[in-house]
Amino acid sequence: MADLTHDITAVPAAGTPSGSTSPAAPSGGAPAAVAPTGSAPAAVAPTGSTPPAVAPVDSTPPEVAPATGVRPAVVRPRRRPGRLTVGYLFALVSAMAFGLSGSFAKGLLDAGWSAGAAVTLRVLIGAAVLAVPALLALRGRWSLLRENAWVFAVYGLVAVAGTQLTYFYAVSYMDVAVALLIEFLAPIVVVGWMWARHGRRPGPWVVAGGAVALTGLALVLDLAAGGGISARGVLWALGAMAGCAVYFVMSARPTPLPPVTLAAGGLLVGGAVLLVAGLVGVVPFDVALVPVRFRDLTVDWWVPVLGLGLVTAAVAYVAGIAASRRLGARLASFAGLSEAVLAVIFAWLLLGQSLGAIQLLGGALILAGVVMVRAGETA
Repeated sequence: MADLTHDITAVPAAGTPSGSTSPAAPSGGAPAAVAPTGSAPAAVAPTGSTPPAVAPVDSTPPEVAPATGVRPAVVRPRRRPGRLTVGYLFALVSAMAFGLSGSFAKGLLDAGWSAGAAVTLRVLIGAAVLAVPALLALRGRWSLLRENAWVFAVYGLVAVAGTQLTYFYAVSYMDVAVALLIEFLAPIVVVGWMWARHGRRPGPWVVAGGAVALTGLALVLDLAAGGGISARGVLWALGAMAGCAVYFVMSARPTPLPPVTLAAGGLLVGGAVLLVAGLVGVVPFDVALVPVRFRDLTVDWWVPVLGLGLVTAAVAYVAGIAASRRLGARLASFAGLSEAVLAVIFAWLLLGQSLGAIQLLGGALILAGVVMVRAGETA
């Protein structure tokens, strides 16, 4: 938060511009500044009337620090309870939307789609859906697009395309659960960034809550059933972790850009990068226009594709940005860990995958960790 400083000037006392009173007229002398005959007398407050309210010399104007030469302390405003509640609701909506992406994509992958094709269409459809609302939200402030061109570029290249590409490469070398666990270490990066950049040192509650939440994440992902760890896979997963951290930090960054405009611009840039990567062969781009099966339900291929674009891209990113701006990057990043829990639940509902007691315990630990981090934020 930027420091607020004030220029303080002495307020003159009533009667003189300099703050001192005029000397009394000498005995027997004519009074000073007497209006000539026929002219209107100067406006003088009648005896017993109350003079206009003027701050005395030693008074301090409202909300101005005294001119003592001491720099006023920076006080961070507390987040209002109502704002926090709305922020948690947005975080829940975002986690649910992101959590659905795995189940939708799994159905397409089983039908013959490549991950690169599914995600590229997901991002581009999300950008198309948000294009008109993004322009309307600007309310004619077109200069914001030019002034924030670098924000769209970084958000799209790193937070959207970079995170997706590095995650794809990570899962090509290691088990999905391990790659997800490394990517979801992003809250630790966010905490470190807030400490280094803004001096927000994590307290005991934040550290303990983070440890509890990450323990729960490991249980949810059921690492005991996972595969081995590859050095290349770890490096790619660390790239995905960095991209995820950039997503939370940039989403929470104060900016006049409406959330829907930031999401649309970032998705457009990210989708263009993914499309180019697919065309040049960096990312496999295979499409199968055949029916897709979910548990006991078979649907046309465009149904999960539209779900990926509309729900897991458009809704997910807009809600995530709105949540980060209300909760802050640190708290929002820990609240985002609930995505893993919801992804497991949706996989159980849509794909028939198992949901064990150990994963439910992990979900409870993630929730407890978020509560502890919130307590640390309040302290």
